Amino acid sequence: MNITEASSNYDDLENMSVKELLVNINKEDKTVPFAVEKAIPQIEKLVERIVERMKDGGRLFYIGAGTSGRLGILDASECPPTYGVPEGLVIGLIAGGDTAIRRAVENAEDDKEQGWKDLMKYNINKKDVVIGIAASGRTPYVIGAVQKAREKGISTGCITCNTNTELAKAVEFPIEVVVGPEFVTGSTRMKSGTAQKLVLNMISTTTMVKLNRVKGNKMVDMELTNQKLVERGTFMIMEELNIDYNTARKLLLKYGSVRNVIKETQKNKNNH
Repeated sequence: MNITEASSNYDDLENMSVKELLVNINKEDKTVPFAVEKAIPQIEKLVERIVERMKDGGRLFYIGAGTSGRLGILDASECPPTYGVPEGLVIGLIAGGDTAIRRAVENAEDDKEQGWKDLMKYNINKKDVVIGIAASGRTPYVIGAVQKAREKGISTGCITCNTNTELAKAVEFPIEVVVGPEFVTGSTRMKSGTAQKLVLNMISTTTMVKLNRVKGNKMVDMELTNQKLVERGTFMIMEELNIDYNTARKLLLKYGSVRNVIKETQKNKNNH
């Protein structure tokens, strides 16, 4: 029996008050960061490989089904606007394709060949890294994809919430975050999903910091896709260069990113 499928520590949920339900869900959620903490040595090894490969021109692929697939897509889609990296540097794939982001696609996760076919569409190569995400650790779509990738000499990792899974055995860098039974038995979108989200945050953020996409603690390469981000960038420039709001904003809109403004200002200083 997989731990993710084990019976909940709570019963008669329908007899609990709203407050009891909320308190008990929260009690379970509090255990998740401690489970993630235990996996830091595993996460570290995988991130070091990702950074090494990306510095050599490689990409990062997340591949999963259902909640796991959606979380990978979420993390991948947030990298370009947050860190100004090109679309297609971090790629999220889900069993069943884009339709499955919103709706469950029947039997999509059971096809062991399709994951690799989906990766092949991106001309995947030895510079890339593939991370299979599956709470259960036994999703055929994901296992098939990482097995094939590894056979081809591509670096592979996984994020799973069970121990000794077929998925973990199939990859070079397994991450196992064992969060125990779900509040609603088998509902892995809860603690398992939270654990996966935390690990994905750690992987992409640490990678981007190591790729020099953060200066100090600021997202200096973020895309200015809305007013909130223009404001945030303006304040970063005011603080960094000790100038007034209007000047900072004008410079930001002229040069397109906080990093470019800082670079141009240094250049002008050096020329004078």
